[in-house]
Amino acid sequence: MKAVEISKSLEMVMIDVEKPLIESPDEVVVKIKRVGICGSDMHIYHGTNPLATYPRIVGHEVVGEVVEVGDKVSTLRAGDHVIIEPIRYCGTCYACRKGRVNVCEQLSVFGVHEDGGMREFVVLPEKQLHVVDASLRWDEIVLAEPYTIGAQAVWRGNVQEDDTIFIQGSGPIGICILKMAKLAGAKVIISDLKEERLLFAKENGADVIIDASKESVEERVLELTDGEGPNVVIDAVCLPSTFELGVNIVSPAGTVVVLGFDERPAAISQLPITKKEVTIVGSRLQTNQFAKVVALLNEGKLKTDGFITHSFPLKDVKKAFSFVEQNPNEVRKAVIVFDEGE
Repeated sequence: MKAVEISKSLEMVMIDVEKPLIESPDEVVVKIKRVGICGSDMHIYHGTNPLATYPRIVGHEVVGEVVEVGDKVSTLRAGDHVIIEPIRYCGTCYACRKGRVNVCEQLSVFGVHEDGGMREFVVLPEKQLHVVDASLRWDEIVLAEPYTIGAQAVWRGNVQEDDTIFIQGSGPIGICILKMAKLAGAKVIISDLKEERLLFAKENGADVIIDASKESVEERVLELTDGEGPNVVIDAVCLPSTFELGVNIVSPAGTVVVLGFDERPAAISQLPITKKEVTIVGSRLQTNQFAKVVALLNEGKLKTDGFITHSFPLKDVKKAFSFVEQNPNEVRKAVIVFDEGE
């Protein structure tokens, strides 16, 4: 079968590998239908993802159809449409015992630490697969994994109905956070440097958009909140400067949610944190968010709404990565299609 391997930084090859077989009675064979290209995939390709190892078959935004199940599989059957949950965990470390499997000491992420979904078939344990309504289009459900990232950020921020949320960045993850925050009943302010992204955010429910290239974000957010500041700031830009801004403008008793992996230090003083008793939390991957997202997809409450802008067949995967890299202003989300015509 065909698979896409990043052998090392800036080297992508199409390889032939053996079709995987069931080796454990709880395993399932899945025929891949769609794989979304994520920013982290691009970082792996460029050699700038500090967590990835090589060679690596990338792809963690993955959906497909069950073709075979092991003897002890009870919740899945051939023909089911499934979304892949891309994390493995030990189940025994402190984080796992606290229900925070996304930061397990031995965490392994599909497509990062282990080979992912950019191949024709995969074999995974039953617990990593979530059945979704087969009437939904593949292009609707391939966004499930990014939605769980948004759901996790909203959960980590303890977003409540009628809270005012400020999202920094209206790229793909910012939009996923926006959708989940609106479903939680929050008022959402969102900023970006790109007008097209801001207009798309407005179409997807943002109450107020701020063009950071044209006005002071801090002044505008404080004006919109009558000087109090937003109750939750979620940083999807992930620069030291945006982290600093979040701490400075969040309301008293508010929460700042950080999603970035930037290792550069930020200049944050203790005073605003203590004076306002600010809660600062990280948000990585997801914890138990797939069931929520699948339910929202099945109920028609989460839709692509123009989120996917480009699709490429598997044979053009190199072209797809180049296009995403060279046209960031045009691409919201690009996907690789494994079965053309479906």
